[in-house]
Amino acid sequence: MQTNIRIQQIQVSGIRRFDEAISTIPDILKLTVGEPDLPTPAHIKKAAIAAIRDDWTHYSPLMGFAALQHAASTYFNQKYQLDYDPDEIIATVGATEAVATALLTILNPGDTVLLPTPAYTSYEPVVSMANAQLVPIDTTTTGYKLTPTALQTALDEHVLDHVKALILNYPTNPTGVTYTRAELQALQKVIAAAGIYVISDEIYSELTYEQAHTAFATLYPSKTITINGLSKSHAMTGWRLGFILAPHDLIAEMKKTHQYLVTSTSSISQAAGIEALTNGLDDGPEMRSVYQERRDYMVKRLSEIGLNYIYPTGAFYIFVQLPTDFKGSSWDFATRLAHEAHVAVVPGSAFGDSGEGWVRISYAASQSVLRESMNQLALWRVQTASQE
Repeated sequence: MQTNIRIQQIQVSGIRRFDEAISTIPDILKLTVGEPDLPTPAHIKKAAIAAIRDDWTHYSPLMGFAALQHAASTYFNQKYQLDYDPDEIIATVGATEAVATALLTILNPGDTVLLPTPAYTSYEPVVSMANAQLVPIDTTTTGYKLTPTALQTALDEHVLDHVKALILNYPTNPTGVTYTRAELQALQKVIAAAGIYVISDEIYSELTYEQAHTAFATLYPSKTITINGLSKSHAMTGWRLGFILAPHDLIAEMKKTHQYLVTSTSSISQAAGIEALTNGLDDGPEMRSVYQERRDYMVKRLSEIGLNYIYPTGAFYIFVQLPTDFKGSSWDFATRLAHEAHVAVVPGSAFGDSGEGWVRISYAASQSVLRESMNQLALWRVQTASQE
């Protein structure tokens, strides 16, 4: 008996596959997975412990505890001027489930979704599960940002393909670039004219360095589905707590998808989330200052080593171009670097065809690990260059 052919066609993400492949290398220094090395703040952990002691150990309401919805409504309004009632917010099992819930709710078989690339790996498989098609928009010639011209061109080329939505992720994984308010306003004009949905994945919104983050829903509220969460802002990846924020009519439909995917989100994680959203407004900025210091160190060292990169203005990634004298793919480069220098980075091909020729470095690692990694990378470059 054959299993679902669409699932057969999907692979485990290139990030995870590569990370698993090099994990057995002794003394490997990992700059791969986007996992904050900073601990969850103590006050959040204490709230979770208290919840366990108080027997918060049963099912929560489908959309989350009312107290969490209220806290999220206030938090995202204070942070990004998002205007959502508590009952327009669903607590999800991380931003990943939020993305899946949104896409599986709005897509019909045969619909088309546009995605600027290179892009994070979790979008395309879910589009495929919905029996829809994903159309990449290559941003390598436009500073790794989607432009109104490129978006309009894609819409015109696929006018007969029933374009349903655009996925917009910023600050962007894997490049670390983000958009100014003016750039988003220019995109909004094209999007509004087309009348399509926007899945706005803003999980890295707190990690925006040189400018304030603009939430896309403040520009296009009627058809924007905002994805956010606490994984990056509060170092809570393992707690698996995300959010969908959208108008009532969309939330009513996504509530059903969410229910049949996961029933509801962990009660203990929600207790921690209430504390994070209520008393943790300064947690994110404190972590951002640490990442920004690391970002500045990394770009300085990469420049000294002689490698080209996309200057990151958000998240905690740097997209680095392969040296011109290297003969091979990004997977080859990352594999050799791991085995010969004991430094692990992610091949750019994991983020689509437009990522080939690059690697992603995560600086969500301690300063000592970053320093040792750059020292070993620098030594390896000298050794390999002399061998060419």
